[in-house]
Amino acid sequence: MKNKELKKRILSSLILIPITFFLVIKGSYFFITFLSIIYLISIYEWFKMCKKSLIKILGIIFLSFSFYSAFLIREYSELHFFLFIILICIFTDIGGYVFGKVFKGPKLIKLSPNKTYSGVIGGFLFSLIAGFLYLKFVEIRIFKFDNITKLYFILIISFISQIGDLVISYFKRKANIKDTGNILPGHGGLLDRIDGLIFVLPIVYLKIFILL
Repeated sequence: MKNKELKKRILSSLILIPITFFLVIKGSYFFITFLSIIYLISIYEWFKMCKKSLIKILGIIFLSFSFYSAFLIREYSELHFFLFIILICIFTDIGGYVFGKVFKGPKLIKLSPNKTYSGVIGGFLFSLIAGFLYLKFVEIRIFKFDNITKLYFILIISFISQIGDLVISYFKRKANIKDTGNILPGHGGLLDRIDGLIFVLPIVYLKIFILL
């Protein structure tokens, strides 16, 4: 059963990731439509998962700001920078999943029993490899920094992404459900896949466009 789920996860990833990058790169109405659809599905999954009205409202406000941040970053910064953020979050998730399955080991916290210390290390390692490979071939003008600063930035993005994963895992545990939905074969719900990104984007927006 686990091998079957893994195959579904890999197959759906091979389909979804290129489509996502294509729509992000195209921009304009393609990206806005894509973003709107993901936003509505995320709101639906959050609304279905949470029972308390106040939490539902706060979650909707947060998701609205997160998706608005995604729009602003895509529209008013370099495309390469936006793709860089998505790439770090994707490979953080992949690294955590691969290392967690292969090495297993001690559990991280009770909030999410499937998260392990090896998964955390894998998330950081994969994000660093993907991030530095990306920056080797793509110049991001918005930043002019040395390798130490690049390392720091990638680790911070990966860390926030993993925190987002734990936060959504906490609410899933409270709701006594395994996945936020079943829209993505082998992955569960949409929020299961973008949990890290929805926390990263608002912080990046505030840091780069507001606080600097």
